Order: sequence, then C-alpha cells, then structure tokens
Amino acid sequence: MEPVVVSTKTPGAPVPATSVSSAKSGSGQFWARELLANAVVIVALVVAMEVWSRHVPPFIMPPPQRTFEAMLSALKNDYVHIGLTIARLLIAVAAALVIGTLIGAAMALIRPLEPYLRSIVVIDTGVPALSWMLFAIFWFEQAEARVFFILLMILVPFYALNVFDGIRALSRDLVEMVETFRPSRWQVMRLLVGPHIVPYLLMTTKAIIGYATRMTVFAELVSVSSGMGARMGAAQSTFAMDGVLAWTIILVIANLVIQGLVQGLESLLLRYRPEVEVR
Repeated sequence: MEPVVVSTKTPGAPVPATSVSSAKSGSGQFWARELLANAVVIVALVVAMEVWSRHVPPFIMPPPQRTFEAMLSALKNDYVHIGLTIARLLIAVAAALVIGTLIGAAMALIRPLEPYLRSIVVIDTGVPALSWMLFAIFWFEQAEARVFFILLMILVPFYALNVFDGIRALSRDLVEMVETFRPSRWQVMRLLVGPHIVPYLLMTTKAIIGYATRMTVFAELVSVSSGMGARMGAAQSTFAMDGVLAWTIILVIANLVIQGLVQGLESLLLRYRPEVEVR
C-alpha cells in the first residue's frame, strides 16, 4: 500500500524565505538563552562552593579547585568505569525500549491479553527499586546481569504504558481511511502504528534518561564493584568529598550529552513535522 500525500501548495511555488529564516533565528535564540542560563547557574554554583568551603572542613565541602583536580584525575585514570556505566545505561535503555514497545503493542492490539499484561506492568511499577536490586543480588552471580536486570525491570513499564496509550490515541478516522486500502496487518503496523508511536518512544526516552542514569549509579553502588556508582561509594568510604563531587559532575555531564544525542535523534526522525508555536 503506497501512502497518499495531499499537498495544498501550488506546484513549483517557492517556500517563503521569511518563514525559514524566522524558524532558524528562533531556534538560535532558544539555544543562546539555554547556554546563557546554564553558564549563569554554573558560575553561581562554583561561587557558592567557594564561599562554603571557606567556612567548613574539606570533608564537608572542598574548594572548587580541589574538586576540579579530582575530576581530571577520574577522567584520566578511571575512564574504564565511566565507559562501563554509560554502556550499561545505553544497553539497558535500548533493551527496555524494544521489550516495552512489544508489550505495549500487544496490550493495545491483542485485546484478550490486555488485562493480564497491564496487570503485570502495573504490579512491576509498584515494586520498589531497592527490592529489584536485592533480588538481583540473590538471583544473579554476574555483575552485568545484575545491573541489566535491575534497569530492565524499572524502565520497561515506562515504555509499555506509553506505547499502549499512544496506540489507543490513534485517530479513528485515520484508521478507517487506511483500512479502505485493504492493507495487510504488517502494512498497518509499518505505515500507521510504527510512525505514530515514534514520538511517544522519544518522549519516554527523554523523560527517563536522567532517572535511568541515577538508577544505574545506584545499582552499581549496591550490587557491583565497577562503574561510576562503585567509584562514588569508594570515595564516600574514605570521606573524599572531592571525589564524590567529581563523580557527580561527570555524571551530570554524561547525562547532558546523552540528552543532547536523544534530542538530535528526535530532530532527525521527526524532521517532517512542522514546529507549532502557541501565541
């Protein structure tokens, strides 16, 4: 089944230059404001750390210079732990996306399975993260299996429920229009359902990536001896506050980089959608 494209533009008519330039200038102004706001907040935090460090012992708040040196040392000597944490995070998020999408699609498209799958997902959301961590310690011997299991059990419900709601939000008129072409089941999934849930998947990923980062570090702190979470635990056990702050800053930077990558992927996959501005 070939998609039907309806256009209201006159053939050969040029796109107004003013609309393109205004969109680009608006995007540029947005990023300029974001960078300025981030710079102001970072400077304010550094000043606050400097002032605080002058009134308390170093194990409570070390000077910013000492924290910066600890961060450089961690980047130079413990880059393997940084790579491990990022790899665990990305693999778990990718697996949760695939499994959650399949579960959500099954809930929405196979009605007899909906109540059972939905019950499993809802029960999963009610189990505390700490319980999953303790279960993983008892059930799995391998460190990587522990972290992967913990993140999977925590993240899958987010994707499953959002995909389920996304498919249910499909326009009935759009579904009936597609059905007039008598498509196969695979064509409906590929040409209608798949593109429709892509924004829901991207939205879910952007919403949970910070939470997933924190859960990854927490899981490493509790259940394994490698990764940034384990290094933070080692710094805490020796009262090295500069190390704890350094690893925290590295985690924040890694989270911002991953958020930026997801944002870029969203811009690439959804470039066909015009931007809507509410005035």
